Amino acid sequence: MITLTSLPGLFVQGGVLTMSLITVLLVCLLFAAWKAPAWVKEIGIATLVVCLISIALGWYNASDALIQTNGDISPVLVWGGVKCHMITLIYGLFVYLVSLIIRIVRKPRI
Repeated sequence: MITLTSLPGLFVQGGVLTMSLITVLLVCLLFAAWKAPAWVKEIGIATLVVCLISIALGWYNASDALIQTNGDISPVLVWGGVKCHMITLIYGLFVYLVSLIIRIVRKPRI
């Protein structure tokens, strides 16, 4: 069953700090597409790096929790954490896709 969540709810579930960083990178990407097209690629890659660092830190914290409880954690709780990290990953991949589209559109014609 798929449940729809509001955008602010997804923003909070994905982690306010990481989602805010990705949003700032999206704004920078749109500004760069207008003023500094050479930076579009780097900003898109920076978005992916922020997502991967966020996921790595989340998994590190989750493994810490598993160690502290001797592995006595409900699978539902673990998959709830995975779902939260997928929100961040999907948002970051969306921003990267926007950067790819901008690069394709701005590419010089042959």
